[in-house]
Amino acid sequence: MSKGINIGVLAVQGDVAENLSSTRMALDELGIEGIVTEVKNPEQISELNGLIIPGGESTVIGTLALVNGSLKKIKEKIEAGMPVLGICAGMIVLSKKAKDRIVGDMDQPLLDYLDIKIERNAFGRQRDSFETDVSLDKIGIPSFHGVFIRAPSVIETGKEVEVLSKFNEKIVAVKQGNIIATAFHPELTGDLSMHKYFVDLVRKNN
Repeated sequence: MSKGINIGVLAVQGDVAENLSSTRMALDELGIEGIVTEVKNPEQISELNGLIIPGGESTVIGTLALVNGSLKKIKEKIEAGMPVLGICAGMIVLSKKAKDRIVGDMDQPLLDYLDIKIERNAFGRQRDSFETDVSLDKIGIPSFHGVFIRAPSVIETGKEVEVLSKFNEKIVAVKQGNIIATAFHPELTGDLSMHKYFVDLVRKNN
């Protein structure tokens, strides 16, 4: 493996390029040695020190990852302590249970690891996308410009789950051990705070 840390972006669907770019810039700004690559299969995932599951369509991401064995490998790595950042759809894929605001409970492939129940499209559909500032004080980010696109929210949390941020009383960011999940898209802003926090978490864990 290359010297330094190895962070992967799950590249089956979604905002892959933006997360690759943000993570590489975060490594540079922090002066941490490492590589950031697209990962698609269990072999690539097995080599990682950290993983980002990007925004996109959670059902598609979960189904494709299930078919090629990646979900099983990701779960093994998480259980061994690998940090993961789940963004929007990634937050849904990490969760134990998901329901849709309109359709009700969803039967979709999930990692079943993050002890939360998710409401998909909690703020509405694509046309209801919006941007707003949120606070992530608990991880040292007092203000962050959140981009919400068909965003989910967390409607139930287990006792191990720390709520990091709320917007309009809806939970939009959580942390459980080495897992961080956000309903908004940090890779679509010029602010690297979230990616820097995640990169540092991977470094400390390595």
